[in-house]
Amino acid sequence: MKKLILLLIAIISFCSSCKKEINPFLISKQNIGHLTDSTQVKDLESVFINDSIVKYVSGDEFTGNINDIEIYEKGGKQLLVLSPSQPLDSTSTLRTVKVVDPRFTTAKGLSPSSTFKTINDNYKISNIQNALRNIIISVDEINAFFTIDKNELPANIRFDMNLKIEAIQIPEEAKINSFYLYWTGR
Repeated sequence: MKKLILLLIAIISFCSSCKKEINPFLISKQNIGHLTDSTQVKDLESVFINDSIVKYVSGDEFTGNINDIEIYEKGGKQLLVLSPSQPLDSTSTLRTVKVVDPRFTTAKGLSPSSTFKTINDNYKISNIQNALRNIIISVDEINAFFTIDKNELPANIRFDMNLKIEAIQIPEEAKINSFYLYWTGR
């Protein structure tokens, strides 16, 4: 009987020691640290237990505001900006996550402080959109899109909004302006 109890304790100890610790700054297709694509707004307090959460609540629902939720470290450094799928709904999941802090990275080293070279060398670009002041680069592999300021592009392609911009035309050293993860709300 003692051997059985000791064996059971050994198995439980082994299994609990094998528990994998989640990197709080790792970005993947369906999560960013402890935040997942199925996390509801009401659960944010438990996900960011050591951080500050700032919820914007509009006084007028007709303004069209999404009610972004900003996440800050206790020291005041902004980490993320979360946009719920449904404004003013605590059971809503998140639609987009703006990654602000450069400590957040993918397994391949892509972060908000990266350049176009990091995107192009490590991921298949799904789409490049030509907008007014930015280009928007989509990477479906990690459910992400990035904006790059057109001032980072050669002068001959900055001003024509009808021009189809190809990856080869974007300088490798072009800095990422914004880094977003997009999730389909459940």
